[in-house]
Amino acid sequence: MEKIDVKIKAVKERTYPILIGENLLDDAYEFIRNVTDAGRFLIVTNNTVYSLYGDKMKDDDADFIIVPDGEEYKNREILNTIIDKALKMKLERKDAIIALGGGVIGDMAGCAAAMYQRGIDFIQIPTTLLAQLDSSVGGKVAVNHKLGKNVIGFFYQPKLVLADTNTLNSLDDRQFKTGLAEAIKYAFIEKTCNAGEDFNLFEFFKKNRDEIYNKNHKILKQLIKMCCILKSSVVNQDEKEKGLRAILNFGHTYAHAIEIVTDYRYYTHGEAVSIGMKLIFDLAKEIGLISDKYYNDSISLINDYGLITKLGINPGKEIFYDAMLSDKKVKDKKIRFVMPVREKEVRFYNNIDKNMILRGI
Repeated sequence: MEKIDVKIKAVKERTYPILIGENLLDDAYEFIRNVTDAGRFLIVTNNTVYSLYGDKMKDDDADFIIVPDGEEYKNREILNTIIDKALKMKLERKDAIIALGGGVIGDMAGCAAAMYQRGIDFIQIPTTLLAQLDSSVGGKVAVNHKLGKNVIGFFYQPKLVLADTNTLNSLDDRQFKTGLAEAIKYAFIEKTCNAGEDFNLFEFFKKNRDEIYNKNHKILKQLIKMCCILKSSVVNQDEKEKGLRAILNFGHTYAHAIEIVTDYRYYTHGEAVSIGMKLIFDLAKEIGLISDKYYNDSISLINDYGLITKLGINPGKEIFYDAMLSDKKVKDKKIRFVMPVREKEVRFYNNIDKNMILRGI
C-alpha cells in the first residue's frame, strides 16, 4: 500500500492521508475509523457501484443512498435527495458521509457533507481511474447548473481518500480512457506543479502504454501516486484556487464549454478534456507559444492513447463562446487560459483574440 499525506495550510495546517493499493475495501472501516469519530455513516453511491462493492461496505452503522449515474445528474435536485436521506437518518455533526464511486458521486457527496449541519466528516472511496488520480484529491466539491459546470460548490477536504486499485478492473474501455485523459494532463503541467520531484510523466506514458492498458496494478499504482503527489502539492500551495491551482484546469476551459453545450450527455468528462487539450495545443502553436516539435510530441502522446481529439457536434461558435464565458477562471469578462509554453510547463494568458479562440472549434 502507498500512502500520501496531503497537507492543507489554510487557517491551521492539517493533514489527511491518501491510501493506494489492492484489496483496501476489505479493511475499509478499519481505515475509516482511524480518521473519524463518526458513529454512523451515509454512503452515497450508484446502482452500478453498489452491485459491485456494496456488500464490502455494509456495516451495522452504515446506510446507503443510491443516486442516478451520470454527469447530467450532478445537480441540486439529486443533492437535495442526499440531504433528505441524512435528515431521515438523523445524522449528527460527529457522523460522516462516504462517497463510493466516481467523480460525480464524490462531488455530490462532498457537497452534502459540507452543507449538512454546516459540515460533517467526509470520506472519499473513489472507484474510477479519474477519481483515484484526480477528482477525489484536493477538496473541490460541486454540482452543475445548466448554465455552468461546477459553479455551485465548496472547498471541503476529506478526512481520507481510499483508492483500491482492484476497482479499476471493472471499468470499461471508455471509462478507463476518461481517467487517462486527466492523467496525461499532468504530463503537460508537471514542472509548474512545483512538487519538488521530477517524475518525467511524459516518458512514463510513452514507455508504459501497454502495461497501463493491460491494467498492470503495479504501474497503475505508480501512476496514481505520481498524479496525487502533483495535485496535492498544488493544493498545498493554493487550496482555494487564488492562482496556481488553476493550472489543474489545463484543457478544461474548452472541456467545460463542451460539456455545457451538450447538456453533459454527449461526452464523458475525460473525453471533453482530451478534446480541450488538443484545442489548447492548436491555439498555443498558432500564436507561437510552443515549438513544432513539442506540439507534435504532445499530440502524438494523446493519439497514442486513443483519446478523442475532434468535436463531433457543431453548437455554433457564439453559443460555444458564451459557454466559455461561464468558466470560473473568467475575470473582467476575459477568458483566462492555461497555456503550454514548453515541455511540462504552462502559464496563464487572458488576452487572446476571440476569433483565434474559436478557430479550432
